Amino acid sequence: MTDPRKRTVAAGYDAIGTGYGAWAGAIRDDPRHSMLERFAGFLPERARILELGCGPGVPSTRQLARRFQVTGIDISPEQLELARRNVPEAAFLEADMAELRLAPGSFDGVVALYSILHLPREEHGPLFERIAGWLVPGGFMLVTLGAVDDPGSIEQWLGVPMFFSSHDPEANRSLIADAGFDPVVDEVLETPEPSGPVCFHWVLAQRRDRLPPSPHQGVSGRT
Repeated sequence: MTDPRKRTVAAGYDAIGTGYGAWAGAIRDDPRHSMLERFAGFLPERARILELGCGPGVPSTRQLARRFQVTGIDISPEQLELARRNVPEAAFLEADMAELRLAPGSFDGVVALYSILHLPREEHGPLFERIAGWLVPGGFMLVTLGAVDDPGSIEQWLGVPMFFSSHDPEANRSLIADAGFDPVVDEVLETPEPSGPVCFHWVLAQRRDRLPPSPHQGVSGRT
């Protein structure tokens, strides 16, 4: 991992440890729960789900694993160790989601909640293209994205340095459409975080049957 921004993210989540799961679990009325239910409503029982940025596995991975076959990806070894303990029925892989290579059509659904905003924003569009390739035709993607134009910054967050970047909603929509998705839900919603409400761009989208050409496919990752 040569990108210092990504090293900041991995080191930050390693340092936070169990504190991140406790912080996330304390958020009342987090839209993630209702959005996951909407996402799940489009999928058959035991569908294959990829979760990008699974963290400690709670609450999202655990909620998904009650109904689906879940593979969780994270860049932080510490968070993955927690996830394996918290959700033993799921599979987990240590990887940078922007560098991950998986076989086409491997999943029925892909989820990335509050995680893509930790990537440099020049990687967001190529990631959406990869996600489209990993999905079966007609598969579904649920993502939480930033809702402001932020080219990238390192902030103090939960007591550690953390990298964030984002596009505004219009740019997000354009990148998602260009990757081969049609929106089903497209909303900017507040998440009532302990330090105050923060707006995020939620998109639930369906992969088109035919995709534009993309160079971002292959296979790699560490178990």
